[in-house]
Amino acid sequence: MARLIALPLFATLLIASMLLILDRIGRLFDFVITQGGPVAVVWRMLANLLPEYLGLGIPIGLLLGILLAFRRLATSSELDVMRGVGMSYPRLLRVPYMYAMVLAALNIAIVGYVQPLARYNYEKLRFELRTGALGASIKVGEFTHLGDRMTLRIERSQDSGRKLSGIFVHADTPQNDWVGVTAESGQFLATDDPNVIVFRLTNGTLIHNRPDFRTPRVLSFTVHDLPINLPKFESFRTRGGENLEYTLPQLAQLGHSPSASEELRDASRAEFHFRIVEVAMMFLLPLLAVALGVPPKRSSSALGVFLAIVMVVTYHKVNQYGASLGERGTVDPLIALWVPFALFGAIILWMYHMIANVPGGQPIGALERFFGKIWSTIVRYLPGRLRREARG
Repeated sequence: MARLIALPLFATLLIASMLLILDRIGRLFDFVITQGGPVAVVWRMLANLLPEYLGLGIPIGLLLGILLAFRRLATSSELDVMRGVGMSYPRLLRVPYMYAMVLAALNIAIVGYVQPLARYNYEKLRFELRTGALGASIKVGEFTHLGDRMTLRIERSQDSGRKLSGIFVHADTPQNDWVGVTAESGQFLATDDPNVIVFRLTNGTLIHNRPDFRTPRVLSFTVHDLPINLPKFESFRTRGGENLEYTLPQLAQLGHSPSASEELRDASRAEFHFRIVEVAMMFLLPLLAVALGVPPKRSSSALGVFLAIVMVVTYHKVNQYGASLGERGTVDPLIALWVPFALFGAIILWMYHMIANVPGGQPIGALERFFGKIWSTIVRYLPGRLRREARG
């Protein structure tokens, strides 16, 4: 049983994470390139998004792992043999519940502690990209502003930016001076001062002008070092600007803090109960997996797999809506989140009771017959060749 669950569980978790990453990676590359930041930061941003993906991927992986394991046992008649020798469903669920307890503990650690820190780091990276604190890349053929007083344009870049050519620089000073420089080539050099770099230019012309000059001064040079003061960047806000960045103990404290505003207390309580109820649902997933994973006799339909995914995703969306109602103070978070949990849990317990305790009980049998009739009606009106292929 443990082996049957493990393969689909980890495969589902890996595939779900990869699909979510592929969906986001294109937008992250566009964002980073637009902001002119180093491309390597994309991987850091994806790493900080991974805990958020795991928060939803782990419950779905657990559900599909148990469901496909019981479905395989049922379709191969092994489940009938186990039931025939006296193995009850509660005994068969021992191993699935071991998985559920371990994964629930892992999930509470992720959504309660790891995900808030990762979310904050992700927002910090976005902030640093917008402000240029990560080091803005100089785009070839475009004017790049280094701070408020310097503009730079590079026509060609070689050797990963180490060799620059076709250089134009315009810089203003606090004394109302301005300097214009053109040079054939140049390169950036580090200095002992981390706030200053040197732009070493070769074979160029420098023009210096100030209000008391009758004419600008012109200087031709072979080598000229132009110091550049790196712009100072504002600091990113402290963690906790959003409820998603608070850990579970912090949310619990804010939710009952008399010094906090009512809006903050409602939002903190809603986020706290949302995370707890999402993890609590994992202990009902093995029961749901059994109820939907065992198809009716003489049926190989995968309707139960489809219905299980729909139910879990729908419940997740209902929880998100309930959390938004709790944050606005429209409904108390206890009611908005735990009432749907109780209703959803009652449905799962009824479905499990039907398959485990009612002889011949099959919670999705009616749906199987309904969709079977629809399919038969569709096949009836197909052309002869397509009808034979659909039936065969």
